[in-house]
Amino acid sequence: MNSFNFKIPQNIEFGVGSLNKLPSILSENHSEHVFLISDRGLEGLGVVKRVEDIIVQSGIRCTLWLDVLPNPTVDIVNQATADYLQCGATSIVALGGGSAMDVGKAVGVLANYGGKITDYEGSNNVPGPIVPMIAIPTTAGTGSEVTASSVITDEARNYKLSVISYEILPKYALLDPELIMTAPASIAAACGIDALIHAIEAYLSVNASPFTDAMAEKAMQLIGGSLRAFIANRRDTAAACDMMAGSTFAGIAFAWARLGNVHAMSHPVSAFFHVPHGVANAVLLPTVLEYNALADKGRYQKIYNYICQENKFSSGFKPQDLVDAVRKLNKDCGIPDCLSDVGVKADMINEMARDAMKSGNVIVNPRQTTLNDIIELYKKAL
Repeated sequence: MNSFNFKIPQNIEFGVGSLNKLPSILSENHSEHVFLISDRGLEGLGVVKRVEDIIVQSGIRCTLWLDVLPNPTVDIVNQATADYLQCGATSIVALGGGSAMDVGKAVGVLANYGGKITDYEGSNNVPGPIVPMIAIPTTAGTGSEVTASSVITDEARNYKLSVISYEILPKYALLDPELIMTAPASIAAACGIDALIHAIEAYLSVNASPFTDAMAEKAMQLIGGSLRAFIANRRDTAAACDMMAGSTFAGIAFAWARLGNVHAMSHPVSAFFHVPHGVANAVLLPTVLEYNALADKGRYQKIYNYICQENKFSSGFKPQDLVDAVRKLNKDCGIPDCLSDVGVKADMINEMARDAMKSGNVIVNPRQTTLNDIIELYKKAL
């Protein structure tokens, strides 16, 4: 067993109705003016108003910023930061999926330390704590509420940059399963499979440890047992609880074990072709699992048994069985079969592959990977 370390330096609240604890959390943080970052979709669903009312009724001022878009850009971060500084807020509430939380983390950095978000690209380049931030996820997928990274699209480079630092972890994560029960089926599917992939890649990572294995295995058990039920009926409270807890456990797992080729390859797909992150990951997963099968040391069967809990293997398992099960899961969840179905063009494969190789996730993939390997994987997934 390799040496390892871990810490959980956050306050995490989980439970149906736990959103009502937001005022006490803000009070503990001595917050007098909240900058609420979210998006127009959640505004239309009434979720933003619900959270705003809870804040305002507790006597705390609230400024809304609702221009978050999928795959948020450097320009969005700059606009949000300028508005944060102008309004005089003292804390951030990021309400939504990974995009809202990525923007919140980036604003928290720039509000305290200035400059451009590209100045903080890479690992451990944030000099100290950011603006106090409370993450309230409304999807069960990204795990961003417990991960020390912010992924922002730099349109000038067609590149998804990552700011990685434990200084940008949200100070609080408030996990209320009721908030994910308004998601459309397509969002529930893409986010849910993304969360499952977080657990799978963390579990297969060369950086995996007993700690990350524990988080990843519990995440796979919860998500594998409830993903289909949750997509079928987002009002299924038990399934919603499993998905939200599983997503968070998967986020903790990959925060320490990292991910793999699926995420390394999906970021360029999203940056170049604006494919939703979860969809890009799901489409790539079967191809990458086939490639990594050569390195399997018995973990594929365990993953299969978590995904296919009613049809577990006790003997005779082959790695291809997991690949086939994932393809069926994608089909059941309405995920496209291949990259061409989501608009990816063959003439961009070489450039996407070069970007994918810049990701630190390639280094921890269970099977060693070269640039040519990534090119061939893209071609196969196309």
